Amino acid sequence: MRTTVAMVTRQGGDFELAEVDIDDPRDDEVLVRIVATGLCHTDLTMRHFLPDEMFPNVFGHEGTGVVEAVGPAVEGIAVGDHVVLSFRSCRECGPCRQGDVGYCEQSLLLNYMGMRADGSTTMSLDGSPVFGSFFGQSSLARHAIAHADNCVVVDPELDLTLAAPYGCGFQTGAGTVLNVLAPGAQDSLAVYGAGAVGLAAVAAAVAEGVGTVLAVDLAAGRLAEAERLGATPVDATGLEPAEVVARVKELTGGAGSTYAIDTTAVPAVVKQAQQALAPRGTLVALGLGPEEYQLDAIDLLQGGKRVMSSIEGDSDPLEMVPRLLALRDAGRFDLDGLVTTYPFEKINDAVADVLAGRVVKPVLVW
Repeated sequence: MRTTVAMVTRQGGDFELAEVDIDDPRDDEVLVRIVATGLCHTDLTMRHFLPDEMFPNVFGHEGTGVVEAVGPAVEGIAVGDHVVLSFRSCRECGPCRQGDVGYCEQSLLLNYMGMRADGSTTMSLDGSPVFGSFFGQSSLARHAIAHADNCVVVDPELDLTLAAPYGCGFQTGAGTVLNVLAPGAQDSLAVYGAGAVGLAAVAAAVAEGVGTVLAVDLAAGRLAEAERLGATPVDATGLEPAEVVARVKELTGGAGSTYAIDTTAVPAVVKQAQQALAPRGTLVALGLGPEEYQLDAIDLLQGGKRVMSSIEGDSDPLEMVPRLLALRDAGRFDLDGLVTTYPFEKINDAVADVLAGRVVKPVLVW
């Protein structure tokens, strides 16, 4: 069948709407009519990271929609189901069997290589391959091919526009708090970067009753959202790095934060986050961008500190997405106000707005 996609035709290029051919679902595949797709920073950066030979390409990994067809080997998903799409995992390798699906041994192939395991693509244009299968979905499109392992069936009454960011951004931020750090009432958490991922971390920490939650950013609007969610805002505008570190320590009793999360991927900010940790504190770096971070070796060694990362907040989307939606229904994870909707044909406007900090989470709607 034919469908419309937001395609990038060259490395670093803009998104262009195009008509392509999309395959019928194979035995283990699911065809989803996309209702909405969140625009994530990864969709933007991958345009620059991938080599020229992997274009044209269709990105998108925060899709929601309605199932239109299922392959005969698919279980637990039926035509008409409403689904939130997330990342893929094989569910068979050692990490997957241990519940660490974000660290699946087949993750690179299943999420980033632009094709199926047999080398075929799910889409084509005038008979030529169009790379896709991004996070097992490529949902910057009117239709997407997905799989049972990355389709989360949700209540048909759920607003799929508001649910889109749960497939990646909200899951990553909240999962880092709930699954990786698990802070308690006696702890403090400093979140650097109050975008969608950072604010999801803030909301999860507040929901868990973490003693002190800080949000460090430059944008007044984002800091206001963090304060609304229950965090203490730290405006780093005009502050020297040492002043940011001093301010975080001041707000956490002098010693520094027990935990920190960086979503900015700005090397100088990562270093500040490390320096502002309490002794034996932990920093989780989530941002995608630079190849290297420079740490303060003396501070690291003298403080017994730990710097680590996390993939998708160590989440299994089949468990985490329903968990977060249940928190939302209970009024303890209120991120609906972060979403700004755009018609799909305005995708490049959405890109410009999020890069300029005018919106937190753009969601494209058909």
